[in-house]
This record gives sequence, C-alpha cells and structure tokens, in this order.
Amino acid sequence: MEADENLPRRKDDLAAQLGKQDLDPLSVDELNERIALLESEIARCRSKIQYAINHRASADALFKR
Repeated sequence: MEADENLPRRKDDLAAQLGKQDLDPLSVDELNERIALLESEIARCRSKIQYAINHRASADALFKR
C-alpha cells in the first residue's frame, strides 16, 4: 500500500473536478464521446492495476515472501 493512499484528494484533482462538471450543456454526441473517453481511461487504469499485481507477485516470488 502506498503511503499517500489514505490522504484526501487534492483540491485540483481532475477526477473530482470531472465529477462536479455540469452535464446539461452537453449534447448527446458530446456525452457519448465523454463516455468513450472515460471507458478508455477505465481500461487504462485496469491495465495498470493488473501490471502492479503481476509485478508484486513476481517480486514476492523472487524473494519467496
């Protein structure tokens, strides 16, 4: 676990700002583009998580933890 995982998010955190953004002015096409972008970011995060899990497992195996 990272030391800063338990710290509150920074006020300039982009994910927090994104969650507060007003969606009313966006068209259906813009909303669909936003969803596609967010799904792409979710896939990127999942890939990073899997890499971290595999990396940790490799290190544990190397040091026979």
